[in-house]
Amino acid sequence: MKHIVYLILLIYVSTSAQDKYLTRTGEVNFEASVPTFEQVEAKTNAVTAILNTANGEFAALILIKSFRFKNALMEEHFNENYAESFKFPKATFKGKLQDFSNTMLTEVMTSFPIDGVLSFHGEEKNLKSIIIKLSKKDTAIHIRGSFLANASDYNIKIPEIVRNKISKDIKVSFEFILQKKPSN
Repeated sequence: MKHIVYLILLIYVSTSAQDKYLTRTGEVNFEASVPTFEQVEAKTNAVTAILNTANGEFAALILIKSFRFKNALMEEHFNENYAESFKFPKATFKGKLQDFSNTMLTEVMTSFPIDGVLSFHGEEKNLKSIIIKLSKKDTAIHIRGSFLANASDYNIKIPEIVRNKISKDIKVSFEFILQKKPSN
């Protein structure tokens, strides 16, 4: 299945290979902690991301079950009760950098807004003007950024018994080092 999704990402970003940069090992973290309660945070490196520098299109895919928590029980609850990863195994983001030109990529981190659609838990949400930072050195592009998401936007039900222990605003952060895709 992972290969099928990867193929879809490649088709989505459709121009010559010399303008594509990709990684299969990006990092995505999320945190939904509230003060005085146990930390609610997880991290994954099972991320595929691709950037087309010719037109600023960007796509990423995350395998939900790959998120790791410090607490195994919290990870189990996340997969079974909240994210329902057996039913919704992946999250995707498809978007486009605004006011972007590949000539603007330098070794200095530069901020760009990106608009796109985040698909998670069977729901899609438009994200507008998320600020991400990009830099380029040799054949690698470094991307990092963050945004806030709300569990209710993705139809995730948080039981009342733990509602005050989990933040409504979930901070999602990401970092990718994409390598130039070789020509076929």
